[in-house]
Amino acid sequence: MSTRAVLNARDIAEAPIAAPNAARERIADDRAMLRAAAELSRDLHPHKPLIYWSDLLVSLVIGYGAMFVAATAGGPALGLAAGFVSALAIYRAVSFIHEIAHMKPGAVPGFRLGWNLLVGVPLFVPSFMYEDVHVHHHARTKYGTVEDPEYLPLALMKPWTLPMFVIVAALAPAGLMVRYGLLTPLSALIPTLRRHVIERYSGLVINPAYRRRMPEGRFRREWLLMEAGACLWALTLILLVVTAVIPLKAFLIPLAIISAATVINQVRTLVAHLWENEGDAMSVTAQYLDSVNVPPPALLPGLWAPVGLRYHALHHLLPSVPYHALGEAHRRIAAALEQGSIYHKASYGGLPGLLGQLARSTMVKR
Repeated sequence: MSTRAVLNARDIAEAPIAAPNAARERIADDRAMLRAAAELSRDLHPHKPLIYWSDLLVSLVIGYGAMFVAATAGGPALGLAAGFVSALAIYRAVSFIHEIAHMKPGAVPGFRLGWNLLVGVPLFVPSFMYEDVHVHHHARTKYGTVEDPEYLPLALMKPWTLPMFVIVAALAPAGLMVRYGLLTPLSALIPTLRRHVIERYSGLVINPAYRRRMPEGRFRREWLLMEAGACLWALTLILLVVTAVIPLKAFLIPLAIISAATVINQVRTLVAHLWENEGDAMSVTAQYLDSVNVPPPALLPGLWAPVGLRYHALHHLLPSVPYHALGEAHRRIAAALEQGSIYHKASYGGLPGLLGQLARSTMVKR
């Protein structure tokens, strides 16, 4: 989930990029690591519906319940505490969009529909915004290139681009309401605008050079249904607020909570990769080393990198392994490969060190 929740990152990407580093040594694939990962995870591919549904529903009960408490709390302390709990739980629920993007049809019966009804449409992130987009981030020849929707050479950009990257994310929920409440109906009447909306404003991407392709066939029909639902919900919500049926406070507090969840995800995105590639195609091993695992014993990654995102590097080796099996896959591979192997070089201690490493990289004169 990448991250994952910025409507348009044009302002960031158009920031001046530092001069390129000296050419990096091309990293050949570590066949032993790739073989070990594949062989040790053969039995871990089945998705377990009970885990998916129970995890999602518990997250939503906590997230929406705490959101209600935050919106109706009489004091600021309770409101802030409930808002923080709600943001973390909502973030976890939304993160299942990443799993949906990788699922084969029928892997978890009804989950895609249920997630869209309970999360995607209400929060203006229907699954089509990640489906047929995220797959390019995993394409062997597209990762880290201009065709990768989820990659920017952030480590080579100016220092001020990092805070801007996060600030833009805070505005994403309001931007998504505009996208569905205004651009969707207008684009239905203006064909040229429609193409622009699909290419530029219909994906959870961070690379402004990426243009998504027009949907076709069954996926197009499903897209239109999801988009229509999000449009109707956006218009209804705006109408209820304008007519004071929903008090402004009861609208702004949930919006702030969703913005907080989006910011957490954007910070997580900052440390999902090392962001050091300058646009060349990379081997699978090079992609792995440019990605990040934050395995146990650290506990906090379970909150800021939920639903398997703490094993992001491993996920790039095994994209079809479900989130609930990544921990076991990591334990098996880490035990099978010696400590000095390439596999262990993608594991890091936690968020502060990774953010510091990225910030220091942007300050290097090139």
